[in-house]
Amino acid sequence: MNILKIYSEKDVSSFIKKRAGETKFGEKIAFVESIENLKTHPSKYVLLGIPEDIGVRANYGNPGTSKAWEAALKSFLNIQQNDFAKAENVILLGEIDCDLQMQQAENISSEDVHYAEKLGELVSQIDHKVSITIKKIIASGKFPIIIGGGHNNSYGNLKGTFEALKKPVNCLNFDAHTDFRAVGHRHSGNGFSYAFEDGFLNNYFTFGLHRNYTSQNVFDRLQKYQDRIKFNLFEDIAINEKLSFSKGIQDAEMFVCNTPFGLELDLDAIEDMGSSAMTPGGFSINDARKFISYFSKKQHCIYFHICEGAPQLGNFPAQVGKTISFLISDVIA
Repeated sequence: MNILKIYSEKDVSSFIKKRAGETKFGEKIAFVESIENLKTHPSKYVLLGIPEDIGVRANYGNPGTSKAWEAALKSFLNIQQNDFAKAENVILLGEIDCDLQMQQAENISSEDVHYAEKLGELVSQIDHKVSITIKKIIASGKFPIIIGGGHNNSYGNLKGTFEALKKPVNCLNFDAHTDFRAVGHRHSGNGFSYAFEDGFLNNYFTFGLHRNYTSQNVFDRLQKYQDRIKFNLFEDIAINEKLSFSKGIQDAEMFVCNTPFGLELDLDAIEDMGSSAMTPGGFSINDARKFISYFSKKQHCIYFHICEGAPQLGNFPAQVGKTISFLISDVIA
């Protein structure tokens, strides 16, 4: 099974728009010949893509998240290299090889009575590839920045982190949804459920959960595990103002940040962002940037995952790539 496509300068050279008198980030970013070389490389951050939307389709969502990785690269590699953006501290590793699974997904008819379950089997194969790769990155002492793909990849992130650290980890999720739906076939809505059931996930906090997008069954599941799972509502922060943004951050920090934790951001949480479940009401891009900038600098933050971006589903296709580029820049700054 092919797991990872390692990038070289040649693989992304066509994305970089060179200009006289300027140095673009992509002209200075680092590469490695193999994932084993990460251990001896001086750079801290490792950029990894997961170009798939099978998990979203298995959750009966809108496809398109497979395009976010390329959109992000086209934007991120063209930001300016200057005193405030240090490309030498970032390794562009490559992408999870999802080609076979994506091809097989295309051959599954939506009329098939087992459509979702068959897609779920392909999601499980990608889970395996993601967890192996994340385990190696974290075991090498690096900080992975992962660009999906659907939120199904949270499972592989958490499993790989667990296997690298040999203990369960916490997770903080900036999201309109918990993705803590019942286990069954694998899809984008139950990555955290599976990670919790399998012992990879310890404490879990969803920041900005939308009440309109959350079923009573999910709320009941959250209540059942309230000692280890917490959330705050978007409406309480941004609409009713029962909770300030800063107090919400404080609550999340106290619950997950004292031990190693993963940081996840679903672009569905950002207002009018091109995504698999685009919403007309949500946090602003700057809210998301402040949140990620703050938590990614915490001592115990161990990875960052951006997911669910779908460039062609938004009002402005370039917006998704630029937004992801901003978020990556905020982490590495």
